[in-house]
Order: sequence, then C-alpha cells, then structure tokens
Amino acid sequence: MQLTVEDVQTWFTKFTKKIKENKGYLSDLDTPIGDGDHGNNMARGVNAYEESFEQKQPETISDTFQVFSMAMISKVGGASGPLYGSALMNMVKETKGIETIDSYEQLGSIIEQGLAGIKKRGKTEFEDKTMVDVWEPVAQSLKEGKLIKDQIEKAKEHTKDLIAKKGRASYLGERSKGHIDPGAASSALFFDALVEVIG
Repeated sequence: MQLTVEDVQTWFTKFTKKIKENKGYLSDLDTPIGDGDHGNNMARGVNAYEESFEQKQPETISDTFQVFSMAMISKVGGASGPLYGSALMNMVKETKGIETIDSYEQLGSIIEQGLAGIKKRGKTEFEDKTMVDVWEPVAQSLKEGKLIKDQIEKAKEHTKDLIAKKGRASYLGERSKGHIDPGAASSALFFDALVEVIG
C-alpha cells in the first residue's frame, strides 16, 4: 500500500462527491438530534476545498491536508468545522516532509493523530456518539493492516444505539437513541472514499 499526493487528492475528490450526493441524507440524520444542517454545512466545506484547490494545487500531502483543513474551519458551521479542522491540522503536522504514505500502519498513525485532534477539541471519548466512534475503529484497523467498508459501516451503525454525551444531541438524553450520529455518518463517507483509493 502506498499513497502519493495524487492519491490523497483523489481521496478528497471522492469525499467531496460523496458529501454532495449525500447532503440531504446527512441533514435528515441531523434533523431529529441536531440543527438539521450537517449536510449543508459539510457541502459548504467541500465546495470551499474545491475552490481553493483549483486556485492553487497543493504539491505535498501535508499541504493538501492543510487546504482541506482551512476550508472546513472557514466554511463549515456548528461543531463539525472545528472538529474536522482540528483532525486535519494534526494530520498536516504528522505528514510534514513526507512524500508518500508507505504502509497501513503509517496511515493508521496519521489518522490516529487526527482522532487525537477531535478528542481534544470536542472533549469526547469513544462511544459518546460522535465522529470519534468512526475515527477510532478506523485508526485501529489501519494499524492492524486492513480497512474495509464493512468495518466503517459497522462503526457508523453502532452510534445508533448509543446515548449522546456531547453536542446538541446530548440534550435529548435517552431520546438520542435510535439515531445515527451525523458526524459519524460524514466520517464514514470520508473513510469510504479512502478505501476506494487504497483498494
């Protein structure tokens, strides 16, 4: 397994497409337990990434993460922008000076740094019913040398049975059960796009 800067950019292009295609679905997930705008917010972020990318194509993996991070921070409202932004900023630092990502384990460490950024910014842990519930198992799987879409789907679906402990959904208490977390769902799309690139 090897990821070049072009591969990372293909990953983000695929993610952008998935967000646009699933914008309604993500907002529908957000309606019963949040503000109902997660899909629109994420779409704004990926559109901003596309615009920045077209203006000046980043030449390194680290710079690509940087462009994506800035787009998310500047354009995505609610909690998601800062959380994705924090994840990607950590991934920027972790990939400084790297020309290619050469193993599942190395990729897992990069995702793990992103996860650490989310946990720190959101003050969240595993099973708080947030995007952490997808990022953590993904990082773990990669470090073990594999990642398949089934694992990502399972992690996303697992949030359905959890009671939210963070964010707007946490105000609902028990009533947050039975709903997939929207941030976990957009994160699942993020990693589905990655799987399509690493094959």
